[in-house]
Amino acid sequence: MAQQFSKFTRSDAYSRLGRLALAAAIAVFLVIVAGGIVRVTGSGGACPDWPTCFGQWTPPAGLSAPVEYIHRLVSVLAGVLTLAAAWYAGRRFRAELMLTWPLYLSVAAVLLQVGLGALLTLGVVVEERAWTSAVHLALSLFILGAITSVSVVALVRARQQSEGDQPAMPLTYRSPFAVLSLAVLAVFFVLLVSGALVAGMQAGAACAGWPLCGTQLWPENAAGWISLVHRFVVAAAGILLAVQFFLAWRTQRSQAPILVTTAAAASLFLAQALMGARLVQGYPVSMLALHQATATAVWAALAAQVTLVGLAGRTAEQERLEAQELAGRRAMWRDLLLLTKPVVVLLLLVTTYAGMVIGARALPPFWLTFWTMLGGFMAAGGSSAINQYIDRFDDGKMQRTQKRPIPAGRLTPGEGLAFGVVLALLAFYVLAAFVNMLAALLSLAGTIYYVLLYSIFLKKTTVQNIVIGGGAGSIPPLVGWAAATGGLNVPSLFLFAIVFMWTPPHFWALALVRRKDYARAGVPMLPVIRGEKETGWQIFIYTLELVALTLLLPLFGLGGALYLVGAALLGAWLIYSAWKVWKLGGNKAAWKMYRFSSMYLFFLFVALMVDRLLL
Repeated sequence: MAQQFSKFTRSDAYSRLGRLALAAAIAVFLVIVAGGIVRVTGSGGACPDWPTCFGQWTPPAGLSAPVEYIHRLVSVLAGVLTLAAAWYAGRRFRAELMLTWPLYLSVAAVLLQVGLGALLTLGVVVEERAWTSAVHLALSLFILGAITSVSVVALVRARQQSEGDQPAMPLTYRSPFAVLSLAVLAVFFVLLVSGALVAGMQAGAACAGWPLCGTQLWPENAAGWISLVHRFVVAAAGILLAVQFFLAWRTQRSQAPILVTTAAAASLFLAQALMGARLVQGYPVSMLALHQATATAVWAALAAQVTLVGLAGRTAEQERLEAQELAGRRAMWRDLLLLTKPVVVLLLLVTTYAGMVIGARALPPFWLTFWTMLGGFMAAGGSSAINQYIDRFDDGKMQRTQKRPIPAGRLTPGEGLAFGVVLALLAFYVLAAFVNMLAALLSLAGTIYYVLLYSIFLKKTTVQNIVIGGGAGSIPPLVGWAAATGGLNVPSLFLFAIVFMWTPPHFWALALVRRKDYARAGVPMLPVIRGEKETGWQIFIYTLELVALTLLLPLFGLGGALYLVGAALLGAWLIYSAWKVWKLGGNKAAWKMYRFSSMYLFFLFVALMVDRLLL
């Protein structure tokens, strides 16, 4: 018993350190993002003193650059959290150098940051300011990387302790992939620091051509050389990340954390390049912040990836054997497509497009439609892939899902999760770059809602999982409305409400047919917990409420006579199907209800679109 208690407390201590370091890393991340915006926008002079602003800890009236004040406050928070993590590591893990020394060095770097921050605020000599800013960023990146590494090590140790007190192994880099990971991290560090130099010295103008400096073969001054070198570093980083991404999918398929962080870093790097290209057309603060945040996120992902590679300590022979397993595998792309649940995604895209048409009262432009549909597909497909990773053990117990790519063994869990993460990340950036920020944020909210709130917290804990979780599938029409109009209003929320009310009877009908599957998997669906009769009654009640809601839409300016007739006919058919489920019961009636409810939602939104275009 004493030994078990000791293991528990050790695991708990690792977990606490991991969470504390993670909080510190997030704070440092925000410091770097806010500092980059301050630097690029030139708003650092808004607060002449340091670390306060005009001697105050609250925003002074008429502050012209609030981001500078926010930068100060987050800097103080990051410093406090870093000190707290270092103190806790020194107190509980003094003998584990991988946990203590990175934090001790981070504290030293924070102290240097305090001095450099004061110099930058007080206004160093102009010739030195760009170099000081670069050193400032380099120290911040070191702090972020070190604390991220500590967080990863501590959380991995916590899991190992809980699974049987695994021995603590040092970070080992023996394979070609491990060496490549270290090289990518180093090159990306140089990329970010050189980028800060280019921005601080305004060196881009000294080398205006591409890829070389215009008609001249070599730059004429130091600023031109810095700009040219930065371009080559960008190219090198892109090539190395692409090679790393390719090798990870061949040699790290069984290492889910490594594969996911590698894929996330490559996707974010691609997104950062996309953001940079869009910034050429202007410098909105939101895009500027996103560009800075993305670059910093790539660094954090690479720091986590390098730490995970070192903890795995794999050999070249292990990676070679894993790569050989790909030789006989076929139809990988088909399996990846299946992860997106394309039939479900198609219905969601219909509601997205309907939101565009209804919101704009016209057919949206082709390219706006293309980018919105692409972003919507990637967001919904990525969410589905991540969901299948989370449900992989339950899917293997259910007849309906046991042939999916992950439980059937055609894809590794790491491949499924990495694919989902890539799609979800790129969906946000596609919408942000080519549609608008509101549509991108709504799409991101839908992904978080589905993955975290529904898949992780609700699905196996409450009988109301589908009722509450239905909000995730209700967001696509809002994305379409925001894409076409740039905003949301009360009528747009009715589209959300329709899908929200439609979801429970639709999925409960399926749950009736597959209730034995859900019971084996331990999912507390309504038919499993309350029985067939109660589920049929709830389907009927929700159907009545749904149809009533659809008939009220014309009162709020959504739909006219054409829509009202169509909604009434479709609603009558749906109510009749629900009534049969309640009164007659049986899998046949439930399956017909499930199939027809999908067609009902499709034709209802089509009726709304046609009515909106004709009237």
